[in-house]
This record gives sequence, C-alpha cells and structure tokens, in this order.
Amino acid sequence: MGLTAAEKILKEHIVAGNFNKGEEIGIRIDQTLTQDATGTMVYLQFEAMNIPRIRTELSVSYVDHNTLQTDFRNADDHRFLQSAAKKYGLYFSRPGNGICHQVHLERFGIPGKTLLGSDSHTPTGGGLGSLAIGAGGLDIAVALAGGPFYITYPRIVGVHLTGELQDMCSAKDIILTLLKRETVKGGVGKIYEYTGPGVKNLSVPQRATITNMGAELGATTSLFPSDEVTREFLALQKRENVWQPLSADPDARYDRVIEINLDKIVPMAACPHMPDNVVEVCSLAGKKVDQIAIGSCTNSSITDLGIAADILKDKTVAENVSVGISPGTKQVLDTAVVTGIYHNFVSAGARILETACGPCIGMGFAPNSGAVSLRTFNRNFKGRSGTADASVYLVSPETAAASAVSGVITDPRTLSGIELKDYSEAVVINDNMIIPPVPEEVAAGVEVLRGPNIKPCPLGKKVGDDINAKVLIKAEDNITTDHIMPAGAKILPLRSNIPEISKHVFEAVDPHFYDKAVKYNGGIIVGGDNYGQGSSREHAALAPMYLGVKAVITKSFARIHKANLINFGIVPFTFTNPEDYDTVSEGDDLSIPDVPKTLKEGGAVIMENRSNGKKIPLSYSLDGRQVDILLGGGLLNYTKVNSGK
Repeated sequence: MGLTAAEKILKEHIVAGNFNKGEEIGIRIDQTLTQDATGTMVYLQFEAMNIPRIRTELSVSYVDHNTLQTDFRNADDHRFLQSAAKKYGLYFSRPGNGICHQVHLERFGIPGKTLLGSDSHTPTGGGLGSLAIGAGGLDIAVALAGGPFYITYPRIVGVHLTGELQDMCSAKDIILTLLKRETVKGGVGKIYEYTGPGVKNLSVPQRATITNMGAELGATTSLFPSDEVTREFLALQKRENVWQPLSADPDARYDRVIEINLDKIVPMAACPHMPDNVVEVCSLAGKKVDQIAIGSCTNSSITDLGIAADILKDKTVAENVSVGISPGTKQVLDTAVVTGIYHNFVSAGARILETACGPCIGMGFAPNSGAVSLRTFNRNFKGRSGTADASVYLVSPETAAASAVSGVITDPRTLSGIELKDYSEAVVINDNMIIPPVPEEVAAGVEVLRGPNIKPCPLGKKVGDDINAKVLIKAEDNITTDHIMPAGAKILPLRSNIPEISKHVFEAVDPHFYDKAVKYNGGIIVGGDNYGQGSSREHAALAPMYLGVKAVITKSFARIHKANLINFGIVPFTFTNPEDYDTVSEGDDLSIPDVPKTLKEGGAVIMENRSNGKKIPLSYSLDGRQVDILLGGGLLNYTKVNSGK
C-alpha cells in the first residue's frame, strides 16, 4: 500500500516509536521558528539545558508580536532574542521584517522538511509542502537541543479538490467552508492533506491561507503537495534549488476523504465569536461595518493585498469605516510600494500598519466599543481584538475590501468593473533585515543581554502522592488559551516574567482567579470540551503551574494545550463519563489518591468530591514517557536528567 505525502515525511523522520496509527512517535525536527511572545522563554529554557549551540538544520528567531514598544520591556526582549540568536546559532529576523509564518514561507521553508514552531499557526508552512507543526515553547527548546518531537501518529484526512475558484471567491472561503463542516475540534488528532486536480489551481499563498487556518480545526497540521506551482513560487523567491517534488502515492489510503468542488465555493464569513460559526456572506449583506483589518499571517501576501488594493483603487473608504492594512513581510511592503499597491491603499484612506501581527493579537488597532469589525485574520475569539464587546467577522480580502467601500458587509461578487492584476512576479527580495548565524568560535564570546523584566523559567514540581485541592474555576466548552492567558498590549510585555503574567490567568473569565489560587495555594481547573484550543502559548500552562494548579479535568483537550500541561507537570484528566462534569462545582474539594502509583501502573482513577460525597471515575491518555515527565516535574527537569542518556 502506498503512502500519503504526510506519511512519507513522517516515515523519513521517525526516530522513536512504531509507525502505527494512534501510537506515539518521535520525529526528527529539521527547522524551528519562534516569535517574540514565546521566544524569550524558549531560549531561557534552552539556556538551562547547558547546550552551547543548536542542533537543528536551521532555526529562526522572529520578532513580530510584541512590537508595540510603550516602555522598555518589549525592547529588552528583542535585545535578548537577538543576542541569544547570535550566541546559539540561529537566524534572527529583526523587528519590521515581518510575520514569522510568511517570512518563513518566503525565505526558509523547504518541501519535505519538518518545521516545529512555538506558534499555533506554524502549519502555514504546509502550503509549501513542509510538515509544519505548532507546539509549546518547551518542545521547541528540546528540538533545538536535538531532541525528537513526540506526537500521536495522526489520522490522515484527504481533502480532494476539484474545479477552480470563481471570480471574487478565495482560499479563505475554502477553509471557512471546511471549518463549517468540521468544526473547531473536528481536526484533533488529524492531518488534513490536500489532493486532487483542483490543487494545481491554487497558488502557494492561497495554499498557505488554507493550511494556516487548519489550526482552527484543531488539526496537528495541514499539507499540500510540492508540485510545479511550488517550484514556481520558490523560483520567484530565488530559492528554486531547495525544491523537491512531494505527493501521495497513487494507491495511498486516507482515513477519510472530504470532497470539495472549488467551482461551488462562495464568499463565506465566520461570525462572532468562533472560527467555525460560518455563514455565506450574502446572508449578512447590508450589515453596517465600523472597522476593517486586512493582513495577519493568514491573508497578507502580496497577492492578498493586491486584490484588496485593486478593489479600492480610485475609491474612498466609507465615512463610517476605519481601515487598517498589515503587510505580512518587508518583502510584501517593498513590493507594494513599487507596484502602486501602497498608493492605492493610502489614496483610498486606509491606514498602513506595521509589518507585524498587530491587531490580530490585540496589539493595536482595536475596534470601537460595540463595533462590527471585518478581519482577514484567523481567529475571532471574544475580546481577542482588544475590545471586549466587539463583534469580529473573519472574511476574505475580497469581502473586506468590497465592504470597506460600501460601509456595509458586501458580497464581492456584486462588484463590477474591477481589474485584478497578478503581482506575484514583481516581488522585491532583500534579506537585509535577517541576521545570519555567526561562526561558533565567535558565538562563544557573545553575551546574552537581559533586562530587569526577564526572569528565569520556573521549574515544575513532582506530582505528590495525593492531589487534594479546591476547584478554582469551572470553565465551559471551547475555552481558548486566550481565555486562560490573554494576549494584547497590556499583557504580552509580561511574557518574560512569569510571576507577573500569572496575575492575569483567566482574567477575562474570572477576575478573582489569581486571588483564589494564592489563597488556596493552587488547586484544580475543571473544563468542558476542547479545553485549551487556539494559540500554542505555553504560558497558559506555565502560569497556572506557577500558581500551584495540580491537575486539569475536562471533557476533552486540544492537542497543544494538553502537551503543554504535561510539559509543566500538570496532570491532564478527562471525565470518563462526560455527564460527571455536572457533578462538580467551583469551590468543591476534590481528592485524587495515589496519583504517581496509579499513573505508573496504569490503574483506574476514582476521584472523590468531598463537597458532595460523589465518586467520579477519571481517565487519562498518557504513555510511559509522558508519565515520566509528569512524575519528574515537567519536561525541562526530565530533559536535564535524561540528556546524557
């Protein structure tokens, strides 16, 4: 039996475990990326391993999140990251060079390679044929040290594409259509691999939009083949030498196949406050809009901006609308200037924002109170924009630009007389904002510079014999890492200071969570389905660990967050019977006996709710390595102990 494209990469990179679906495997990581909101902690963790230089083929440290420098903290982080990159052998993408995923796609991504990134949208690289996976920062630190990355061998879902997109319909509409079908938890434990004759009709930037938002499915990653379209993209980037073909064998078998006819795709929108709350744009037509944001790692290529600029050419944005443009990279911005795209935006009244994540993570350009904001981004979680009561809709660049002119949500297919140009061959390549690694003998003399806000990474504690603790919070279904550990201009500068950022855990859900955690010396978190979806931010596990959270009990977990909990020594349990979720309340006293012995021997767990006398069976899905990590007090402790073995 033949292999899928994903299986070919996995098989070539497997270094631990058996190549069987559902079992844990360890894979060799070729490349890593970090961004500044997660990177500082990654390099502090790598530093703690006492390894002088990275052991990957290529790793890049990007600055694209914390670029709003209202005081010294973000600037100090950037200085730390640049010096750490020089010390340990990484490329450093300077502030202003652009968003990590798009820069990596343009300048570093290689078909057939594995890429691990401390950002949940790392699967963007799948648009180029890389097996690109988002993970917690500590997993990146281990990969930098040459350690394997462990995942459960995923199921492979084939997405068979036929046909061709119609005018004013886009790749964003494809992935929103898939999200409507599959939901935000439908992809957990799966890789989505795109196949079929329709693939050749999608450019690499279009493919990258789709793989980027595969993260919203909860998928391990998403992957397109590497074909002539891929080769042409790399040739335009003057990197054709790294191209190699990659596709599924003709007799490859998928666990499931989804059929999508691109001829039938129509403009779609994800309504507040979840990426799978998807409807056709035409059903929203006429709804008044206050703000429009075009960009983010999902839709800020020169192709995306070119479409929006062509729609806005010789027009003026509606008087009730504020429009912000976030170019994805300096390459995109340079190209926008020389092609006239920049002029079209400015002339129409749009504001050109920094080449950074910006509004996508609540770092500036927040909507007005009660606003309707259309964004070409990947997430519309409540409050993520920086405005708690804003209603954020996720749309394509076509829909966003059409609505900017009319002032109301507009189906772009209703436009006429629009000439869309192809700007892809006009790219301006200039890598002067990327600092390459220095020789090891030079790096040895480099001092890693750190400011007063940069604190050491706290270490986890070994799991005690019994867990006896209060329920600090009972959360609902689909709690995101934004709920657990918010982003935004207020909190992101604290990413390097765990004692301070811990004061904001669950702040938007329960402003008293921190006080309760301190009062009771930690406790237990109870959650619903798909707990911890969204961003890969390990701070959503690291900060609760610092506050003494000993276990999280849910109906189900999102993949990355569960891994992060294990990495920091927090035991992830699930309710054996989901209805038992209703028998636990905030403030209840819970007792889980003999935890280390039970996990080690694989025995049954019966939790007692001492507040109502109920006995509740719990389940856990942990292999031997994960049990050892938990009992050792987290992955950093485990790695330090086992690094010489």
